[in-house]
Amino acid sequence: MRNVPKSLGLSVTTPGGSTGAPDGRHNSLEDINLDQFLKTSNYEDTVKQLDIYYGIVKRQLLRYQSPITGLFPVMSTDQVVGSVRDSVYCASAVWSLYQAYRRIDDDRGKSYELGQSTVKCMRGILECWVKQASRVELFKQRQSNQHALHSKFQLHTGEKIYPDEFYNHLQIDCVSLYLLFLVQMITSGLQIIYTHDEVAFVQNLVYYVERAYRTPDFGMWERGSKYNNGTPEIHASSIGMAKSALEAINGCNLFGEKGASWSVVYVDIDAHNRNRSIFETMLPRESSSKGVDASLLLTLSFPAFASHEDRLVEQTKQNVVNRLRSKMGFKRFTRDGFLSKNEDKTRRYYHSGELKEFEGLECEWPLFFIAMIIDGVFKNNNEQIEEFQNDLRRCLRTDANGDPVVTMYYAPDGDGSYMRAPSQSLFLWGQSFFIIAQLLTAGLLHINELDPIRRYLPSYNRPRRAGRYSAFQAKPGTGTATDLVVQIVLIAESMRLQAMMATYGIQTQTPHEVEPVQIWSSTELIKVYQHLGVNNKVGLSGRPSRPVGSLGTSKVYRICGMTVLCYPLIFEVSDFYLYRDMALLIDDIKTELQFVGKYWRLSGRPTVCLLIREEHMRDPQFKEMLDLLAMLKKGYCDGMKVRIGRLQNLISSSCIEHLDFMNQSDLTDNENAFSQINHEYIGYQSLTDVPKALTYVEEKISVAQHFDKKPTPDIINALRNTDSIYCLCQLWGILLNREGSHFEVNGLNVNTALTQLYHRAGSLRYWRAVRYCSSLLHHIVDSISPFITTVLVNGKELTVGIIGQKETVFDKPMTPAEIQNVMYTSVQPYDVIQAVLQQEVVLYCGRLIATNPSMFRGILKIRIGWVLEAMRIYLQISGQQSIDVDNLSPFQVRILLQKVLTVSEWATEEKLTTLQRRQLEGCLCRVPKHFYNKIWEILQRTPQGILTQGHHLPATPTLTNMSRGELTFNLLVEETLICIDRPERRQITVELLCIVATILNRNPELHFKQVLDLDGILAEAFSMYCKDNNIQHQPQPQQSQTEDLKAFYSLPYSETTGYLARAAVNKVLQGGVFSTAEEDVQLDGDHLHDDNCKVS
Repeated sequence: MRNVPKSLGLSVTTPGGSTGAPDGRHNSLEDINLDQFLKTSNYEDTVKQLDIYYGIVKRQLLRYQSPITGLFPVMSTDQVVGSVRDSVYCASAVWSLYQAYRRIDDDRGKSYELGQSTVKCMRGILECWVKQASRVELFKQRQSNQHALHSKFQLHTGEKIYPDEFYNHLQIDCVSLYLLFLVQMITSGLQIIYTHDEVAFVQNLVYYVERAYRTPDFGMWERGSKYNNGTPEIHASSIGMAKSALEAINGCNLFGEKGASWSVVYVDIDAHNRNRSIFETMLPRESSSKGVDASLLLTLSFPAFASHEDRLVEQTKQNVVNRLRSKMGFKRFTRDGFLSKNEDKTRRYYHSGELKEFEGLECEWPLFFIAMIIDGVFKNNNEQIEEFQNDLRRCLRTDANGDPVVTMYYAPDGDGSYMRAPSQSLFLWGQSFFIIAQLLTAGLLHINELDPIRRYLPSYNRPRRAGRYSAFQAKPGTGTATDLVVQIVLIAESMRLQAMMATYGIQTQTPHEVEPVQIWSSTELIKVYQHLGVNNKVGLSGRPSRPVGSLGTSKVYRICGMTVLCYPLIFEVSDFYLYRDMALLIDDIKTELQFVGKYWRLSGRPTVCLLIREEHMRDPQFKEMLDLLAMLKKGYCDGMKVRIGRLQNLISSSCIEHLDFMNQSDLTDNENAFSQINHEYIGYQSLTDVPKALTYVEEKISVAQHFDKKPTPDIINALRNTDSIYCLCQLWGILLNREGSHFEVNGLNVNTALTQLYHRAGSLRYWRAVRYCSSLLHHIVDSISPFITTVLVNGKELTVGIIGQKETVFDKPMTPAEIQNVMYTSVQPYDVIQAVLQQEVVLYCGRLIATNPSMFRGILKIRIGWVLEAMRIYLQISGQQSIDVDNLSPFQVRILLQKVLTVSEWATEEKLTTLQRRQLEGCLCRVPKHFYNKIWEILQRTPQGILTQGHHLPATPTLTNMSRGELTFNLLVEETLICIDRPERRQITVELLCIVATILNRNPELHFKQVLDLDGILAEAFSMYCKDNNIQHQPQPQQSQTEDLKAFYSLPYSETTGYLARAAVNKVLQGGVFSTAEEDVQLDGDHLHDDNCKVS
């Protein structure tokens, strides 16, 4: 047996002690002088130990590297399949030894060999992927498994080995991991990228991972959903890896120190921010089906270090350790059947309900003990290192060469013992991690050599990267600089507007005054970015035409000698009508400034361009805009520091991005810069001089049904004889459906007529007509997709549709085209205006849940049709029944939405009756805390299930297929509740279920033999109420008694609780039985609080 260094025996170097290895970690990482660290106490001993590791790397890793492609297999015995993820980890271990050897003067060529072996692997993966460049191109447009880059290749040829239909290739974390280590290795001095073609391809890989936040993939374990049924889902680990990769590669020169301006990679800072916010929102969960997953250890610690929100990181790690740590390793996640005793290895997918068989039999993976050791080294936590080294010792064996080997997994046999993975094959990922951990704990490798770009440090503590490109450098505070100032430039569209603003003490600049700086629309910036990453040889276009977000428009750009500032999306004149609402714009400006201030992560200050147009001046609410600008002038916006100034004075402190990839020949002339409007007369001195836009009022007349069956000539005649804008909208709509958009009346085609009508109604602020035309023109809200994704990752789902008709569920991220298709096929046929109004509400929900998630507490599925119903009910309750939601301004709709979502905050103050409160909460289907856990407990004691309004929630197979606390189970219960047609009945049913759960909880010996009929209990409770109050009551069939119960729904909570409890106890006494010891149903989990059943 060879002389194995002592650290391989897993002894830990502690300050003051010695293991025969050079001094390891002393004091805190900040106190270490790296030069001193590198001066090892015994040079010969260091060389000797490194040589032993060199032998191990040669025998355990490099021996299995393909000499042709440079790829590695998953298992050492596999001669056919090369795995990208495993290859990157193997390359990282070889590279870490290369880094350790670089401190040795004469390594006899070992360092060079290790470095080149690393380069060969990384280039091998790149070459496999470059062959699939067409897939990258398709994936940029539509993120689907059919277009995903492969994560497995033929080991020796690099050709594809598994077709898409036989393997889940879509693994965003895999591509992100490659990019992350690519940057680390290039930073260490390795030359991996050779040509301009390869630079373009890597830039396109950045586009590939940028949308991780909205791309359901199959994750680190390659199976997607926990159910292993071929369904991808959004994984926190994939988003976290992508976020880290984007941070690492932003501004990186792929040619290293010798690179040119065109070998720099650019990242969309808004895409990075979306990944960051959604990743941190999802934690500590991994996905909707996996509440906890060991993959998060690799995401939050080495290699990704995806978050530096200490509390959140520690909470997630502890969650993983507490719930997944076992005797011989960590489980990957609960009910993981992979390689377990009960798994049928002949089937790719599991059957429904099969997961229950894997409970308690999940394989345990020593790999995660090693991950925790490495984590301990980065945190300088000796106790953690020692604790997990002791655990790891149990999982080590030696091979024929006497080298230590980490067992791949241990499979529990159900009797307290384990079946070990076959010993004839090495698990290369595990061995790679082991080698890295050993180099670290032996003091042969410093963490700064393993992580040259200092991912382990928060961005503000990383070394500043010199150069012309933006870098993540934010200071701490609430995630950003406590003293960050958002710079504001006010641009007036004309001198006339500028003069008028000056009379109110607000200094603005015109486009002429800021020259030579140009003011651009963000759409112009999109055109510039489309040149980034273009390569005709490889078949790659540039950046997809994705909008530039708030952070991207807060940089100052240098493009081919020009200096450019872009105004934000909120000032774009788009097809959708929201931009016409001044109150909404004012609110959006505040939100924009808050957002930029909160999430800015780059060096240099953000500079926001506020554009004031002449049409704003004519708006009746322009006075409020002036008030906002006056507030900004004082230096604050809702607690955020701001500074209004002249652009020329602000540029020096701005964040400047040099877009060096552009050639002068690619640029069009600057006619697309924002241009100034010139007037002969400078004009208005104050707002009283400005002609105001009229506020249009007309009676709502619905003519669609009357004219629907009439011949086309009659409709054309009606068009000529009506002045009502809303009537005109409806008549043109009938012609559109009947004759098509190109049908002409008096030389005007339908589409043009509707567009003109839309703009006319918009200028009059006649919102009903605006929405009607917008819907007929099939408009879609700008950038609606990220808002839907925000709702989803907050653990909610969305549905759109008309009440009583089929709803469409948004349970995964959608493209704008898919959203448009849904709105105009499942909503518009039943209600024209709702097709756009529901889009508005989706947008507002996405914005609100990002800033005020507590508003949505207790709501699992945001059903937009029912939310609008709640808004109508509130208008009736508050005596505003004459107001039609369809005709409210967008800002008023947003305020009304916030009102109905916060009913518990104002219900007492506004003296809502119990019935009114139940109606509003019932529309939202809001439930109390722990409600779904209570239903799980009821089902455990009710073998026949629960019945309400003809809808049955069975106990079997629900309890076997699903697990407590799982999103899928909660959604199933919500589906049952939504089948109750009246919102107040739905809410009282929720109260009843809480009462039943409390009765069962207090009497653990009880369970039901028959189905739990909720309608029957409600009917009995109502009969008791009638009897107590001498009300004549004839029991009727349950379907028709909804109206009769109105008096009961109106009772205070305390009274209904009494009646419902008595009726439920009667039901228990009639249909329940006392459990005998043999059939006693055990409750798992903690007993829940018997809080009031009403929604708070």
